[in-house]
Amino acid sequence: MTLPPALSALCAAAGILPRYTGLDKIARDTSPATARALLAAMGLAAATEAEAAATAARLDAGRAARALPEWLVLEAGARPHLVGTGDWTLTLESGEIHRGLAAGTLGLPPLPVGIHALVLAGAETALLSAPARLPAPPRCWGLTLPLYGLRPAARGGLGDYADLRAAVTSAGALGAAFVGINPVHAGFAGDPGAFSPYSPSSRRWFNPVHIACAEGASPPGAALVDWAPAVAARMACLRGAFAALPPAARAIFDTWRAEQGAPLEAFAIHQALSDRFGPFWPDWPAAYRAPTSPEVAAFAAADPEAAAFHAWLQHGAQAQLGAVAEAGRDAGMALGLYLDLAVGTHPAGAETWADPALFARGVSLGAPPDAFAPQGQSWGLAPMIPTALSARGFRPLAQILRAQLRFAGLLRIDHILGFERAFWVPDSDLPGAYVVMPKAAMLAVARIEAARAGASIVGEDLGVIPEGLQADLAASGLLGCRLAMFDETPQDWPEGVLGSFGTHDLPPHEGWRRGEDIDWHERLGHAAPAAAAEMRARRARDVAGLAQRAGADGVDAMHALLGATPARVVALQIEDVFGAVDQANLPGTVHEHPNWRRRIAVAPEALAQAEPLRRAARVMAQAGRAGPACGP
Repeated sequence: MTLPPALSALCAAAGILPRYTGLDKIARDTSPATARALLAAMGLAAATEAEAAATAARLDAGRAARALPEWLVLEAGARPHLVGTGDWTLTLESGEIHRGLAAGTLGLPPLPVGIHALVLAGAETALLSAPARLPAPPRCWGLTLPLYGLRPAARGGLGDYADLRAAVTSAGALGAAFVGINPVHAGFAGDPGAFSPYSPSSRRWFNPVHIACAEGASPPGAALVDWAPAVAARMACLRGAFAALPPAARAIFDTWRAEQGAPLEAFAIHQALSDRFGPFWPDWPAAYRAPTSPEVAAFAAADPEAAAFHAWLQHGAQAQLGAVAEAGRDAGMALGLYLDLAVGTHPAGAETWADPALFARGVSLGAPPDAFAPQGQSWGLAPMIPTALSARGFRPLAQILRAQLRFAGLLRIDHILGFERAFWVPDSDLPGAYVVMPKAAMLAVARIEAARAGASIVGEDLGVIPEGLQADLAASGLLGCRLAMFDETPQDWPEGVLGSFGTHDLPPHEGWRRGEDIDWHERLGHAAPAAAAEMRARRARDVAGLAQRAGADGVDAMHALLGATPARVVALQIEDVFGAVDQANLPGTVHEHPNWRRRIAVAPEALAQAEPLRRAARVMAQAGRAGPACGP
């Protein structure tokens, strides 16, 4: 379906693609209704052809009036050669200011790593001064595990940061260079059902329900994590600890809180309001839905300790994560903690409440149709508006990355395909479409923040991969992802990747061999019996093929295959190591499958003595990935 001319022009200006091809190889046109819904989500009027033409003309005029683009990527340490006329002011990220008058080349100094602001002729340009490429991490291996499930059934309860510290120490003793977990972004403690780590309230702050606190013994014997009572007990314990805070500890916290400034205060006030009105701010009384309203200010002034408690939780979470990172350093780990950045944020969480203009409303991030989701997927996540992000000089993205990289030597960016283009799905029954993102700028910001932290970044580049994206990741020094589950030639993987058998969204090795995921999809009606039978036949061939490539069947042979690949980094999943059958998360389900609730089989402090993990470590050592600092 062809878009009308003015609407087509506006879509081109806004980055909405007119056509795409999904995993099913079917080409789909963006309909006028979908285009208008996505434009409305960006705040661009296009209800009629005349309105679309006027909006496009306004955007064109704004771009034509600028002497320089809204952002530029520059190589750090080099002197920029930019041309313009008139007074200019350069404000470095450090606050240092340079001024000049140009009639041609601007006399800018060499730029350090960072995001700097150049004002020329009244318009600001963000100068993204980044290293051209991040250095490669060592050739190493590590372990991924579920933080929430670190306590075995006999112990019960919810895993905490102290458990994670013990797991890091154990894994480091066996030669692992890192321990990886799912996102620990701030969630919705007031809604025990909203515990998916990939649907956070805020990606800049951390989840307090994992703060270690002496909440007392948990009922043992539960095979699955029971989030509601576990979170209630943890939060009650933390409230008691805050109320009993000694004066010296309170003074330390107050100093830290003052240093964090307005962003922490906004988050803490949001959390206090959530305690009063419920977890999702669109359901609050209208007066409290805007952070700058007089009612919000009055609420914060009337009960200052309500917000102080939530600020203190962030202080505690960051202190304990810092202790985890320190444990990794003490163990000599090359990378230490491997954190995960969710692709988006919940539309009714703290992130969208504090900065509503940054996020599109009435749409969700998602994915185009595939075999298990013929209508496509809607993930219930609010996308950042690309023009709003670029107008801020990409600082919101930098702040989110910086928060994670304070503790992580390795950071995984979920669905990094969204750096190139994001699939937006209207909240109505309309199909989705792709929105182009400022890839060069977003990759530059990732390099800036990783370089500052001395960290490496993994971009999860699985799915419908845009042409050229993987080459751009490699040129930036960001690792891609490769999965032995799907790849018949792991010996040909490029060096600049993280290799693993699968992911948290896929069955572990033993469950894959048995077809447990296919059973679930058939049971839930995602696959008809005939289709499921065909999948099982294909799976049997895949299992046999992997055994042939590995030289034997079984997890040890699979791990040896991974270790021998050219991949710089190999991640072993704890579920594979201990022969688990069920996967952590079944995409396309919320409550139908026990997502994010499964425990590991061994206590974190005992991992170093567990023979299955010791055997996996020996396999990695034989592959030349020995020692926590690993190979060259």
